[in-house]
Amino acid sequence: MKVVLASRNKKKIVEMQGLLSELCGEDITVLSLDDVGFYGDIVEDGDTFAANALIKCKAPKCDYPVIADDSGLMVDVLDGEPGVYSARYAVDHAGDELGDHANNEKLLGKLKDYKPEEKTSRFVSAIACVFPDGREIVCEGKCEGMILTEYRGDGGFGYDPLFYVPSIGKTFAEMTQEEKNSVSHRANAMKLFAKEFINAINEN
Repeated sequence: MKVVLASRNKKKIVEMQGLLSELCGEDITVLSLDDVGFYGDIVEDGDTFAANALIKCKAPKCDYPVIADDSGLMVDVLDGEPGVYSARYAVDHAGDELGDHANNEKLLGKLKDYKPEEKTSRFVSAIACVFPDGREIVCEGKCEGMILTEYRGDGGFGYDPLFYVPSIGKTFAEMTQEEKNSVSHRANAMKLFAKEFINAINEN
């Protein structure tokens, strides 16, 4: 079957394709927004990850189930920052996003006076699906970790080089895809989502 992933992030599409195929056990073809002719911008103005995931799901109008993930980093001593603003944490005076490196540098700056043990954090992922008939699924997963003081690893994206997972002994950016899939917030959300998705398909 075909599904649309409401994203243009190629790394995220590859990651989600692997998780969907592995967990759902279905012959699934993942299409991007461009593949279904949606070229506009999506304003993610929800105040939770789940709300933003649903906003993205409802943007393209098509005959396939639309899946979206909204995820981000929450740091305890920063009262949950950057949260839903994770991708746009650092912006210029015009409000334009400055990208991953600037986001990481802003985070490091805000945490510079805290002790290592105080930098507890978690990645959170909400995965939503809206079917052509209007049915909705929303599942959430988390991964607990710590923020380091320096970058480690060259894989992944976003805050991955700073997010250290004690149970693996590596940052997300140092992990193999298999290691990341075993513990990541997105993988944990996908495990829940896969069950709900299969049940919804079988209801048709």
